Amino acid sequence: MKTLKNNKLILFFLGLVVFNSCVEDDDFNVPNTNIEEPVLDGPVIEISDVLGRLVQQQVSENDNFGANPNNGLNYDSEVTFQYDDETIQYMEGYLISSDEAGNFFEELILQDEPENPTVGIKVPIDVNPLFTKYDIGRKVYIRVTNLHVGISNGVLAIGFKDGDFISKIPFPLEQEIIKRSAEKADLIPLPLTLEEFDDSKTNLFINIPDVQFNRSEAVEQELSFASENFDSFDGERTLESCNSSLSRIFSTSTFADFSGLNLPTGSGSINAILSKNFFGDEFNVVINTPEDISLDSIERCDPFNIDDFDVVYEEDFTDGLTGWNVINTVGTESWEAADFGGAFYARASAFQGSGNPAANMVSWLISPSFDFDAQTDEQLVLEIADAFSDAGEEPLSVFYSTDYISGNNPSTATWIEIGADEIAALPINTGFFDNEYDQTGLIDLSSVVGDGVIAFVYDSDNGAISSTRDISNVKILTPQ
Repeated sequence: MKTLKNNKLILFFLGLVVFNSCVEDDDFNVPNTNIEEPVLDGPVIEISDVLGRLVQQQVSENDNFGANPNNGLNYDSEVTFQYDDETIQYMEGYLISSDEAGNFFEELILQDEPENPTVGIKVPIDVNPLFTKYDIGRKVYIRVTNLHVGISNGVLAIGFKDGDFISKIPFPLEQEIIKRSAEKADLIPLPLTLEEFDDSKTNLFINIPDVQFNRSEAVEQELSFASENFDSFDGERTLESCNSSLSRIFSTSTFADFSGLNLPTGSGSINAILSKNFFGDEFNVVINTPEDISLDSIERCDPFNIDDFDVVYEEDFTDGLTGWNVINTVGTESWEAADFGGAFYARASAFQGSGNPAANMVSWLISPSFDFDAQTDEQLVLEIADAFSDAGEEPLSVFYSTDYISGNNPSTATWIEIGADEIAALPINTGFFDNEYDQTGLIDLSSVVGDGVIAFVYDSDNGAISSTRDISNVKILTPQ
């Protein structure tokens, strides 16, 4: 793997030399605007058919371990599939990329449909510029004869093969391989939050709602997209979710026409293409033009600064569950104290081992009593880790009560649920426990009067949910 990465670096820097010499080549012929529907000498196939052939090849070579559950493709595989010279077929797709603003170079990105796309593919080609002939929304046909399909820089690609890499279609073969359709569609971006990024969604034109650029970069430092002295080849900026603590890389070429513009300071949405970085190990958000950015709200969604608050109550579970009540209302599985890697936490889980049904359980973890009249504007903040989670299934709920008597069955008291939105906004971990804790936003407790308790309830929904929830820190804050 080290040798592979070194080879990628060599090709990366060689490619940059070519890129630097060609990127501003604006001496191009006036395009022919009269496009006629091409007469194809073979059947038309979908991008999904091309992906399927690569999946079959990976399976046949036993290199499909860790395949994406959405499409069966292993995005870490170096296996390629080649169409033979007798296969006369044309892959159809709609163009979603443009090099007009200089943020893409010698590549076309296609997706299967102009609206609600399911799969996309990269077509590297040794032609610059491309936008004069291949405009956004244009339907094109790619003759797949002799072409290789594989994973290139972490995304699905089709072209020629150079060693272990999918390389560019040579300029002399452009007219033979790429055919423009007379059809041009209006693209409708696929709604996709930062939390929903997935390998199977790469090479798609997406709309990312509720995002902003990092405050340090956009507001305090007033950085440009990609023209700072530390930007080499690409400017990488931090795009943050307004709904969770998650962030992704927003990548801009230093050769882009808009590289010197300052980052927008507001929040909103962005139309972009979901891609990967050069090494294929991190998602990148890439735009065609600044007009794709709609961060128009002057209201930012910066996470709160805990230094602006006083901590009036804190539980880090280093002393276990001392002072807390653990009461099961269904089943025998319950909250328990645990620690791992220096982190202490309270854990609840219905998981009963691989192949076994989840436990039917409802377990309450109830805090010691707290005086809510001793201060004002209280806010609750939690640090939570999860494992084996499924989207849309949340076993953890938070409540408060001002009439609960310690040791009694919770059914004897009145409970008010809080924090559901803040917990739902946290990213989910579908895999094994990773000891990574996410902090919720502020959960409002300002309306609570008198003495009260906080309860954390794990409900497996009659054994339908088996995921694990760990709470490592519970804080009640008040503004300074």
